[in-house]
Amino acid sequence: MHRITLFGRPGCHLCDDARAIIARVAGELGVPWEEISIDSSDELREKYGEMIPVTLIDGVQHDFWRVSEHRLRAALSG
Repeated sequence: MHRITLFGRPGCHLCDDARAIIARVAGELGVPWEEISIDSSDELREKYGEMIPVTLIDGVQHDFWRVSEHRLRAALSG
């Protein structure tokens, strides 16, 4: 089973958009997901600070800045 991780931060409008798409797709497909704030560690801020939101599927980076619902569905269905 796949797992989605969303890295973002509070107050990020692109993160809000990504969260809505991920929640909808994950809910429809029964895929678990989690959201982690990059503000929770210096390492995450350094790694993802300029790219948020960042979406990982099974620990592998899938998207950043914008989440494509079509690409996300395709990756989770394959």
